[in-house]
Amino acid sequence: MPHGTLVDSNVLLDVLTDDPRWSAWSVKHLAAAFDAGPVIINPLIYAELSVGFERIEELDDVLPARIEREDLPWDAAFLAGRCFLRYRRGGGTKRAPLPDFYIAAHAALTDRALLTRDRPRHADLLPSLHVIAP
Repeated sequence: MPHGTLVDSNVLLDVLTDDPRWSAWSVKHLAAAFDAGPVIINPLIYAELSVGFERIEELDDVLPARIEREDLPWDAAFLAGRCFLRYRRGGGTKRAPLPDFYIAAHAALTDRALLTRDRPRHADLLPSLHVIAP
């Protein structure tokens, strides 16, 4: 059983913008995550969210106070690099490790579920990762 949920920026943006296609799904699963335990973001998720705001205070004001902030573990950075290497060797075309690799590795190493609307392409590289996605 995961120890909380790392919530991806796409889910939070769906809720914050009342996305017509995804808001209902994201609201439902975010509420379930809060019911199940801690809900966490890391600096990468925060950075992805920040592009829609002019000031840090604006972003902080709209984020639910119950969302915990956690630094990215160094082990997750290493694991993200290893996943990226396997991705490239498997034919992936991106030239640099993507935030998604770091976010998924963070969730996997801290035994948390990953709530995301985009099923990670590399989930098979992280067998312990519990993904909640459509």
